[in-house]
Amino acid sequence: MKTSSILVVEDDPNLGTILAEYLRAKQYQVKLVGDGQQGIEAFVKHDYDLLLLDVMMPVKDGFTMAEEVRKLNRDVPIIFLTAKSMKEDTIEGFKIGADDYVTKPFSMEELLLRINAILRRTTSGKEEQEALKNYQIGRFDFNPHIRQLTFDGQEPQKLTSKENQLLKLLCMNKNDVLEREYALKAIWGDDSYFNSRSMDVYITKIRKHLKADDQVEVVNVHGRGFKLLEMKGAH
Repeated sequence: MKTSSILVVEDDPNLGTILAEYLRAKQYQVKLVGDGQQGIEAFVKHDYDLLLLDVMMPVKDGFTMAEEVRKLNRDVPIIFLTAKSMKEDTIEGFKIGADDYVTKPFSMEELLLRINAILRRTTSGKEEQEALKNYQIGRFDFNPHIRQLTFDGQEPQKLTSKENQLLKLLCMNKNDVLEREYALKAIWGDDSYFNSRSMDVYITKIRKHLKADDQVEVVNVHGRGFKLLEMKGAH
């Protein structure tokens, strides 16, 4: 079962950091940004399982961001966070398509229960679709279901289990950073030094598998992780 990813959009840096750290401690993958404009930019780049949006924010408020999100994705769950308890705000949020609404101050435990309840309802079908999904990587066809990587219709390469898991995570974050710590915990179970060195070996193996297409590259992002890049013009 893959770790669910949550986009937290909160302009209070203290609350945002506490929220992100709490959810990471509960094994969620979390991206934290400070306003609705950064939020929509992050949403376009990555497929999140749930959005946690503050309502009152500079640059672009939570309602405006949610309206833009709903034009791109009708189904991703949205929970609004607000300091207001005004009924009009609650109604507005549900009209836009919110799944839930939490008024500040709130308990982290209550928020977690609400997140878990929504994700139990929404992610099971998504995971089944993800398990059967094929990926195009430049001129490669990658089928993680049968651990097979095929270049331009040639004889397919069979991947090891770890290569397959790591390449799938890279594909799910294509052109975005796959955080080293997240990948280690998702595949190896912890981010020990030994496992970290092991992952570097598998990254090298994946680079060798992909070298037939010079429009595809796995790059190191210093201090963070790796990025699978598909250059412009790649098929």
